[in-house]
Amino acid sequence: MAGRSSIGQEQGNFYCKNLLDKTLAFAILRHYCEKWNNMITNKNCIIRLSRYKNALYRLQALGFVKVFSDNLADAVGVTASQVRKDFSIFGICGNKKGGYQIDSLLEKLNSILGKDQLQKVIVVGAGHIGSALMRYRGFEKEGIKIVAGFDIDPAKINRSGAVAVLPLEEAKSFIKANGIRIAILAVPDIAAQQAADIICACGIKGILNFAPLRLKSAEGCIINNVNLEIELENLIYFVNVTEKTK
Repeated sequence: MAGRSSIGQEQGNFYCKNLLDKTLAFAILRHYCEKWNNMITNKNCIIRLSRYKNALYRLQALGFVKVFSDNLADAVGVTASQVRKDFSIFGICGNKKGGYQIDSLLEKLNSILGKDQLQKVIVVGAGHIGSALMRYRGFEKEGIKIVAGFDIDPAKINRSGAVAVLPLEEAKSFIKANGIRIAILAVPDIAAQQAADIICACGIKGILNFAPLRLKSAEGCIINNVNLEIELENLIYFVNVTEKTK
């Protein structure tokens, strides 16, 4: 009897431990799923805030002083309730009859999006995409300034250009001296992960990656992957589908 009792107790302990392990695993999985869903939701919200901001600048240029959620909804392609919900997340309240003051709303949105101060950005990779980005002056009106480029090819180094291109080994000291947090990565896919690891180790907190592959982000560094080939393929597909349904 004592032997049977011991076996039963061991089986019970095993069952409890197995149940506890499964419960713990489920809790961890649920936590990370919720965290991921929140990240996606927040990212979509921030994208909409940028679109609201751009729409507000257009309306302001046309002489508007006030705007309603319906106006922004039409301009961005969402519902008025979505506009109000996005604004409420950041404590932005309008007047049901008076709407939103455009100047005040732009000030709040620019503060949320980090546009209330100049954002210095570096470009890693001085090839076709990197060089085009460094030549583009449209960023500056949005409070973004590309202050330097970096490359490993000695032929591309140019310290006297409008935007200096420096050797990659100088990135760490430059990033530290200038308080750089954001980088654009425009290198071949074979070098992309290594380049990302290097600049993350140098103190970069966010990377916009143009290499045609998804990169693994180091702890404390956020990576946004932009794959132009996939975007074009998606566009071509939907154009083809639209034409076939006509």
